[in-house]
Amino acid sequence: MNFPFYIARRYLFSKKSTHAINIISGISVVGVAVATMALVVTLSVFNGFHDLVASFFTSFDPQIEITPVTGKTVAADDPVLTSIRQLPQVEVATECVEDQALAIYHGRQAMVTVKGVDDNFDQLTHIREILLGDGDYALHAADMHYGILGIRLAEQLGTGYSYEEPLKIYAPRREGQLDMTSPEEGFVEDELYSPGVLFCVRQAKYDKGTIITSIGFARRIFDQQGMLSSLELRLKAGSDFDAVKKEMKRLAGESFRVKDRFEQQEDTFRIMEIEKLIAYIFLTFILMVACFNIIGSLSMLIIDKKDDVVTLRNLGATDRQIIQVFLFEGRMISAIGAVVGIVIGLLLCWLQQQFGLVALGSTTGAFVVDAYPVSVHPMDIVIVFLTVLAVGFLAVWYPVRFFSRRLIG
Repeated sequence: MNFPFYIARRYLFSKKSTHAINIISGISVVGVAVATMALVVTLSVFNGFHDLVASFFTSFDPQIEITPVTGKTVAADDPVLTSIRQLPQVEVATECVEDQALAIYHGRQAMVTVKGVDDNFDQLTHIREILLGDGDYALHAADMHYGILGIRLAEQLGTGYSYEEPLKIYAPRREGQLDMTSPEEGFVEDELYSPGVLFCVRQAKYDKGTIITSIGFARRIFDQQGMLSSLELRLKAGSDFDAVKKEMKRLAGESFRVKDRFEQQEDTFRIMEIEKLIAYIFLTFILMVACFNIIGSLSMLIIDKKDDVVTLRNLGATDRQIIQVFLFEGRMISAIGAVVGIVIGLLLCWLQQQFGLVALGSTTGAFVVDAYPVSVHPMDIVIVFLTVLAVGFLAVWYPVRFFSRRLIG
């Protein structure tokens, strides 16, 4: 049996001659446990928001998106894109043309992103699951082109779920110079009609400024015949996603970017990761403050056990072993606090998932979700446990060696 550990365990759980030492030791464990619990809960809430945002994007974003590295568009029959389309794991491939335009309806206007897609766009994404209204998903019928607006854009333009009059779309001409005496000649004008539905991704990036329409309309108004701005793909069920993505990157070379859903929203998720990291750092500082209680507890314990130190030395204990006794004492306080805090934190996360104890607001339905979302990631629990042990071990190392040497000397 490890002699210093055995003595430290006896000291931790035995009654001290001064009752205040027991109280301070208990406070030390509680302080570490509370800081640990806060780390577990806070990181899990950030994970919950991350997963919630990801679920919204995946209703609209493709599984894989191929875009040119230089320029906005590329030829639709580019050999590289053709080779990627022909991979056996690709189930759906959709060509897209996307650019900025001006939308006007009944005197109201807004800058919008017109996203022209192939007819199989509903097979590529879950677009049908986020449609609102009495109509049905449609992009065109004969020579008539439909425009599906984001719900917040519809509110801004005042179209409602179904706009009775056509929506005017203006896009700048790609060639020629703008004649200031007749500025309207510098724009291509076209019309979109309502299919009777809107889409709601619940993300302002899409809901406030995007119109989904046919790729034929987008190519005509942006003068991009035979071109595409992105190739969007969905893989067959059971495909090895990482392996297929790696093969696509090999085929794409330096000419095209290959992005998965998270890379398509890289800025959003990077901000969330930074926020999570900052919260982790601040809570770690709070944990360090909590560990000062351990220093106080150990300092009083060293003074209380000065007679025991003499006895241990007479029994043959070395100075190093005596120092290790008090080091183990502080480390056990940190470990017990870490375990208790993690257990309580996981319990609170489970209660929040099951019952939504902490609501986002007092009004039901005012937010996307009524209660704070929580998602526990095992790696976060491991990181929290190692952080608490590291901070606790470092916090007690110098004070224990300092006081022990003074006492031993």
